[in-house]
Amino acid sequence: MSMRTVDDGQLPDKHDWQARAAEALEKARKMKPGAERTEALKKAGQLQVAADMRGYLCSRELRPPK
Repeated sequence: MSMRTVDDGQLPDKHDWQARAAEALEKARKMKPGAERTEALKKAGQLQVAADMRGYLCSRELRPPK
């Protein structure tokens, strides 16, 4: 079974991780100080790490030479 790729050779991603991270951070910053805000900021940080990892793992540096 083969997977379809987008024009640049990468697999399509149904999540825009950068946008999700930015949205979560914006939402967390608007919350009142407390445990819920702390957890929301932590989640936003985790989403940012996921976005960074996705970018690295799909980068051209990790592709085999042609």
